[in-house]
Amino acid sequence: MPTGPDNRYPRLVADIGGTNARFALQTERGLADIRVMACAEHPTFDAAVRSYLAAVGRPAVRHAAIGIANPVHGDWVQMTNHDWAFSIEATREAMGLSTLLVMNDFTALALSLPHLPQKDLVQVGGTASVANAAIGLLGAGTGLGISGLIPASGGAVGALAGEGGHVSFTPFDEQEIDLWRFAHARHGHVSAERILSGPGLQLIHEWLSTRAGVSFQPLPAAEISRRGLEGHDALCRDAIDMFCGALGTVAGDLALILGAKGGVYVGGGIVPKFGEYFARSPFRSRFQNKGRFSKYLAAIPVFVITCAWPSLIGAASALDEHLERAAHA
Repeated sequence: MPTGPDNRYPRLVADIGGTNARFALQTERGLADIRVMACAEHPTFDAAVRSYLAAVGRPAVRHAAIGIANPVHGDWVQMTNHDWAFSIEATREAMGLSTLLVMNDFTALALSLPHLPQKDLVQVGGTASVANAAIGLLGAGTGLGISGLIPASGGAVGALAGEGGHVSFTPFDEQEIDLWRFAHARHGHVSAERILSGPGLQLIHEWLSTRAGVSFQPLPAAEISRRGLEGHDALCRDAIDMFCGALGTVAGDLALILGAKGGVYVGGGIVPKFGEYFARSPFRSRFQNKGRFSKYLAAIPVFVITCAWPSLIGAASALDEHLERAAHA
């Protein structure tokens, strides 16, 4: 692609979640100077960007693309799981940028999928992906992101920009009905994200403790995961299993909605840390437990994304495509 003065490197790419912001410089050779910054340590998005650029030597950046854990409609961005809010255009002007692309973080993650090497994917069940078919994507972290890739003419694909994590949580069995009641009494509407997120894992652990009649000890989601995976805490292991089972149901729903014979990909900050245990968890059996369509789902492969920075790759891909279109307009 052209690399003249108006679309020169380096470029800024970012992945903004409710807890952490990940920044990198896109160069001719790929991503460089990747840094992870706590969102809570910076009062605004603009302040976080300036802090990052200062830390990497204040390079002259003209083009930027970010994925952010939030709906992106129009110019104003108000984060759902953090207090940052900003105008895209005002931020672009204040930073002296020619380009500032802002997209949903799972749209960026979806755009990374064609570029991820096989070594960064772990298959969990199913057979082979069907070429030129829809692909599903979901992932739990501070919230629950859902997206996908839809094939278009000429080999192109379109990335979905939805908020599927906020669909209503549908209990699978009596145990999940009781969990739903527990969550509903506290929050009213029980979304899939309310259960399938870091706070959701904590909620599951609290409910299991309450049901078991044991003294409840609040634990961070990462600690619940650690204790459960080590096998020394039965309630934490049960919480992980409930989490994985519920995620399997939502992933199977997504596969049916999209006809995702190209596979379903699982990212986010939680599941990749489950490692080999995820394949032994209830996830896969629940994924394909759909009555008359169980056989249909049994053939669809699921891939866990183990790449450290996939959304940065997707944001860089979106920026490349945008600048190439602009150069040939």
